[in-house]
Amino acid sequence: MAALLNRVGWATRPVLPVVQIWDLDARRWVRALRRSPVKVVFPSGQVVERKPSPGKQPRKAAAEASPREQRLKQPFQVPPSQTPSTWEESGLRYDKAFPGDKRLSSVMTIVKSRPFREKQGKILLEGRRLIADALKAGAVPKVFFFSRLDYIKELPIEKLKGVGLIKVKFEDIKDWSDLVTPQGIMGIFAKPDHVKMTYPETQLRHTLPLLLICDNLRDPGNLGTILRSAAGAGCSKVLLTKGCVDPWEPKVLRAGMGAHFQVPIINNLDWEAVPNYLPTNTRVFVADNCGLYAQAQAQMSNKASDHGWICDRRLLKFHKYEEEEEDLEDGACEGWLPELEVQSYDSDWTEAPAAVVVGGETHGLSLESLQLAESTRGGRLLIPIVPGVDSLNSAMAASILLFEGKRQLRVRAEHLSRDRSYH
Repeated sequence: MAALLNRVGWATRPVLPVVQIWDLDARRWVRALRRSPVKVVFPSGQVVERKPSPGKQPRKAAAEASPREQRLKQPFQVPPSQTPSTWEESGLRYDKAFPGDKRLSSVMTIVKSRPFREKQGKILLEGRRLIADALKAGAVPKVFFFSRLDYIKELPIEKLKGVGLIKVKFEDIKDWSDLVTPQGIMGIFAKPDHVKMTYPETQLRHTLPLLLICDNLRDPGNLGTILRSAAGAGCSKVLLTKGCVDPWEPKVLRAGMGAHFQVPIINNLDWEAVPNYLPTNTRVFVADNCGLYAQAQAQMSNKASDHGWICDRRLLKFHKYEEEEEDLEDGACEGWLPELEVQSYDSDWTEAPAAVVVGGETHGLSLESLQLAESTRGGRLLIPIVPGVDSLNSAMAASILLFEGKRQLRVRAEHLSRDRSYH
């Protein structure tokens, strides 16, 4: 029996130490997981040293230092992937728009409502290039809507301070945009003031004593193209009388391709105020793009409606230009129709500062434009066209006259420089 007990005790004796050894190893592993090892020894004998993280201090040193000293000594550390970029370091922040955000409804209101744009003094610009041109010229941004943060980071940081930045879905921008391929960024700007704008130096160096006056232009595409031609020809400024389409309408901006920020634009002018924006001794010329055939037809009739380049506003109540003029009785038009000398568009008409008036295709030139041309000793610039053709596109006629004026001024400058070299 004793022998049996001895054998059972010998058999059961090792059980307790095994349990204790396993429990001790488990505790050691738990403590090891909580530690930051300095060296790691692999079973193969390879030893890998691990450097302590820069923000941690040895336990003894940390215990000796006070909590305040520890906070002062330890710099703020962020993971490399979250290191602030230059744009973020400037303190700029953006919001994400949610469905039903009221800030988004103002975009479509500005786009569709000219009275709202004029009352609030705000315009909408779309596209990275147009927005960049506006910022260079000194336009003041209010809010930017963008679908990708990269589009905002492309803009000058100093121009974005104090500006609302709202990230929206690209689908929302597609709904607002009139472009076939939206560029993912739109901005609401304060309506630019031509006095406060900073136009490109190259544009200022090539500015000519040549002005453009738009009279009753209604088509956004035509006006945008005309502004682009005016900037390309080097016009000193563009004047828009009442009755023209809003130059800050999105379709005009798109057709202008940045011309709005290269040449001063003064719009919504009464004809009485137009002479105040003309240089001294400026001669005003009106564009006659009807041709000799239309002139002959007009001379055979005494009806004002047959004069395709005339629109008598005295016969139109409340400036409703869509209404047709009533036929005047024979001789009724005598006395109020100014007599202007007709000259070919390629004859010399740029001796003094010149202003060219271009009318809309539907309603033509106004009576006020003819009176202004007569008072400044100007005339009618005739662009000859083939008989049977109604008239040229107003944007095409404006481009022909502006670049012809540019050519005449360049030739005159070359003659003057040649004469000075002889003397």
